[in-house]
Amino acid sequence: QVLLVESGGDSVQAGGSLRLSCAASTITFSMFNMGWHRQAPGKQRELVAYIASDGRTTYTNSMKGRVTISRDNAKDTVYLQMNNLKPEDTGVYYCNAQMVGYDFWGQGTQVTVSS
Repeated sequence: QVLLVESGGDSVQAGGSLRLSCAASTITFSMFNMGWHRQAPGKQRELVAYIASDGRTTYTNSMKGRVTISRDNAKDTVYLQMNNLKPEDTGVYYCNAQMVGYDFWGQGTQVTVSS
């Protein structure tokens, strides 16, 4: 059974920083494209950041310049460093592992940013 376990979510004040982690098990992690998605209350889930298996990265415009996605293939872990957080960044952050024919999701970690 594939497991993606997110951690690092917390309640912070605007301007603060958080580092989210997603540890994967039972997959060949290095072969997967990894993404962080966010679901704000009452809104659809949206992509925040993406790192391909070859290391290429993509960021959503709303968080570009404030987030960095990285991966450690030796630890089967993907990270999301978020800085200068804003109240609109509040939501549940989900880790996603994807490759052709496979699409796995974690349970999510809550991020709450207060003004």
